[in-house]
Amino acid sequence: MPEGDTLYKLAEYLSPRLVGRRLAEGVVRLPTATPLGGLRVDAVHALGKHLIIAFDNGRILRSHLGMWGSWHRYGPDEPWRRPAREARIELRVDGQVYVCFKPKEVELLRDRGLRHRLLAARLGPDLIQGNADEAVILQRAREILERDAPLVDLLLDQRVAAGIGNVYKSEVLFLERRHPLTPAGELEDVDLIELYRRARTLLRANLGGGPRVTRPKGQNADRDRLWVYGRRGLACFGCSTPIEAGRLGTAQRSTYWCPDCQPRGRDTL
Repeated sequence: MPEGDTLYKLAEYLSPRLVGRRLAEGVVRLPTATPLGGLRVDAVHALGKHLIIAFDNGRILRSHLGMWGSWHRYGPDEPWRRPAREARIELRVDGQVYVCFKPKEVELLRDRGLRHRLLAARLGPDLIQGNADEAVILQRAREILERDAPLVDLLLDQRVAAGIGNVYKSEVLFLERRHPLTPAGELEDVDLIELYRRARTLLRANLGGGPRVTRPKGQNADRDRLWVYGRRGLACFGCSTPIEAGRLGTAQRSTYWCPDCQPRGRDTL
């Protein structure tokens, strides 16, 4: 599931293969096809859960993978593993084709244009970046959401801080011993910031290769890499209580928690 760490690693992979090169061919379907052939790629970077590709003509290609999107690389005669009708972006360079299949969002913007500025303004600090301003995160958390907004909605709101997705949401709440439906307004400022510090630590720890891991080294066999996510009905690693799951919050996203370690009401810290 693409989250902030996934996009960061994707940008790190694409950057040396695209930056400084001119596209032999390229197209983005918005849904009508816009050609990109001949453009030079000036930059590739992640912004929260968005991938940004900047071209030398002042245009910026933004994509958001959502739950089902993915990027693939193919050789010139290699068959695609997904149907061509799902391809929204195709970039051909140096005999390779980089294809984005079925992203949630695709947009071609002007650098420093209105929509680009609006995107930057609406996203909170990127937690993977080392300079994420905690004061800004706290201010956005208090101003953007109502006091009774549950923590599941708060952590997924990219306007507060960018990068947290569904997996990290559940893992952070377990590690901080917070029930997913706890109203954000019940937390003191210091406790609220601790959620984001924990998320930043987990995100940054997963910037290398290999599968996503949130449990300490030595406890992370292939099937036990995460504390609660995807473990419905299995014993909690902390107390052996069966993990619960449900679709919670405004977006009704899958959430996992331990009812003993994360009781409703007051915390257990």
